[in-house]
Amino acid sequence: MSAREATQLAMEMAERRSPLITGGNDFATVTDKICSLVEKPHPPRAWFIAFGVSLAMTGVLFAMIGYLLLRGIGVWGLNSPVGWGFDITNFVFWVGIGHAGTLISAILFLFRQKWRTSINRFAESMTIFAVICAGMFPAIHVGRVWFIWFVFPLPNQNLVWPNFRSPLLWDVFAVGTYMTVSLLFWYMGMLPDLATLRDRAKTKARSFIYGALSLGWRGSNRQWHRYEVAYLLLAALATPLVLSVHSVVSFDFAASQVPGWHTTIFPPYFVAGAIFSGFAMVMTLIIPARQFFGLKDIITMRHLENMAKIILLTGSMVALAYATEIFIAWYGGNPIERFTFMNRALGPYAWAYSIMMTCNVLVPQIFWFRWARRNLWLMMIVSILVNVGMWFERFVIIVSSLSRDYLPAAWGYFKPTAIDLLTLAGSFGLFFTLFLLFIRYLPMVAMAEVRSVMPQAGLEHGGHRGQGDYHGDIPAQHEETGA
Repeated sequence: MSAREATQLAMEMAERRSPLITGGNDFATVTDKICSLVEKPHPPRAWFIAFGVSLAMTGVLFAMIGYLLLRGIGVWGLNSPVGWGFDITNFVFWVGIGHAGTLISAILFLFRQKWRTSINRFAESMTIFAVICAGMFPAIHVGRVWFIWFVFPLPNQNLVWPNFRSPLLWDVFAVGTYMTVSLLFWYMGMLPDLATLRDRAKTKARSFIYGALSLGWRGSNRQWHRYEVAYLLLAALATPLVLSVHSVVSFDFAASQVPGWHTTIFPPYFVAGAIFSGFAMVMTLIIPARQFFGLKDIITMRHLENMAKIILLTGSMVALAYATEIFIAWYGGNPIERFTFMNRALGPYAWAYSIMMTCNVLVPQIFWFRWARRNLWLMMIVSILVNVGMWFERFVIIVSSLSRDYLPAAWGYFKPTAIDLLTLAGSFGLFFTLFLLFIRYLPMVAMAEVRSVMPQAGLEHGGHRGQGDYHGDIPAQHEETGA
């Protein structure tokens, strides 16, 4: 082994042994830092600027939805044969964004990955808000929104039941279940932290609100025991949902006969892409938050570097899926499938295909280099480009396949209208508005979980560990205190 390789190996080993929480913090300082973000009478000026812009964009969204309800979906750029455009593209995109929350919280928890503790609350909240944005688009896509309840398994006045063999109905169950479990998982994880805010409250109103939200949490041994069992069960329940939800979404396309959609690779392909875009969005949210709210000691470069590695991994999986699609289209000998993929790369939507391939395949490869995984500006740019590329991936799959199918006489070209573009921008406004309200009034970092991975939490330090204990078979001990 050369001296350079030995140095690199020593650096990597030191990084693995480096503490997850830096700056000489203890339980008290971690609690003070995180609670102060909620307790301060005025957040940073950057929060007000971001909130004002997001709220304005949210207003544009509701204005566009109101206009849509008055005039009908003809205000969109939909045509024959492109009956699905920006609306379903946005739906698939936002459902994918919501995948990283359950992955970080549930799967990494089951695998006892300590580094998840500082970022899981960001991811969980992002999941809730992304699914809200996603569920909005199928609702308004039906045109007559007042009949949206027909998609649920309830008989209408004519005793007509929904078609249970349709993947569109499977979406209702899959996304609804995912939203319910994710909401429970997110809220349950906040109970100890809400109790901390209750105990630190200096006004009766705050004490009452956080007291009601904390559901009488006192931090007793019995409560911690039941809490940890319930948290583990929810994590185990949420884990298969990561695979099932976007697999079911992919069935909307894979179960059809449209060229470019009718393929068995879609379920794993969609899941990998969802995790890819979800982690990129978490990184996009976390980097500004740690800078503006002084969380550099709690969300360290080690957390960001691990996320960059996962983006690299899932991006490589997405690139493999692209290559597999192209190879099977050539190897399968089906001229229509072959034409579909040639049309994506060289046809009228070649510009969108080029953006997709550049952002999703080429851009993440820079994370092979350690210096790139530790450059905040570069990570921010890559995370934004990844989400741009993933939106265009859904656009290419949906629109290019519909615009040119079996009959050339029925070919068409989809052009988004101003209503399409403003609705897309407004959905981001709604997402960021909800997220900014969350980080203003609720703990954005899981204090109880962060304390559980600090050195002071080990029994050898005489500490006490709470939820999220990662120390193997040694029984956890808890104090009879509040959070």
